[in-house]
Amino acid sequence: MMTQAKRNRARRWTLMALVATALCSGGALGQHVGGGGGHVGGGAGGGHPSGGGAHQHLDSRFSHNQYYYDRGYGVRTPPAGGLGGLHGRGGEQYYFHGGNWYRWRGGWYRWWGGAWVIWAAPIGLFVPYLPLYYTTVWWDGVPYYYANDAYYEWNQSQGEYEVVEPPAGIEGGGTTQAPASDQLFAYPKNGQSAEQQSKDRYECARWAVSQTGFDPTLSGGGVAAEKWADKRNDYFRAQVSCLEGRGYTVR
Repeated sequence: MMTQAKRNRARRWTLMALVATALCSGGALGQHVGGGGGHVGGGAGGGHPSGGGAHQHLDSRFSHNQYYYDRGYGVRTPPAGGLGGLHGRGGEQYYFHGGNWYRWRGGWYRWWGGAWVIWAAPIGLFVPYLPLYYTTVWWDGVPYYYANDAYYEWNQSQGEYEVVEPPAGIEGGGTTQAPASDQLFAYPKNGQSAEQQSKDRYECARWAVSQTGFDPTLSGGGVAAEKWADKRNDYFRAQVSCLEGRGYTVR
């Protein structure tokens, strides 16, 4: 007669065999674990503008319209080319790729050596670049960058983008239309330092003045009243061209 201990061992070996079969046949195993979140769709590279696949969902908030992997979806190895070595406030290990946040999990995954599980973007972590597909959402004159339930904000002192809590009201009142302003918002794409950003902004502003004859530091821009509107527009277009040429995204 089989004892209870033997039956328990048999069940464990059966479960392990099923897990191994799933991994060998599919390379990934969809798990459902609480408290997670994550991204990416249209393959392993990131949010994709068309068509989803298995374990993916459409994020249509703010007309973002990208597909991402479902929370809790686990893979043995995340896609190459991402950002590793990231640790949460509690020491959790994360991997960032194409807007997806993978968190290393052991525990129930120990039978195959652990797994990287699609997880929620960890609040307070910094990344040097945004997901390839993101939507700029304006709230109270401040741009936030949205992708798959995660909000990012440029942190000037850190020189990187920070995962932040969505400000109260942005869900219902945020807009993708930039507010009217005389100020250009330039966001570094190449990790430029704060000092370099300040230098680039100044030099591009002076270059725009030299190209257009419009100087916003002078009364009326220093041009005839009938030319003010056209010259002002030319000045801002020149600034945008200069900054974009130096590796900035300008809004």
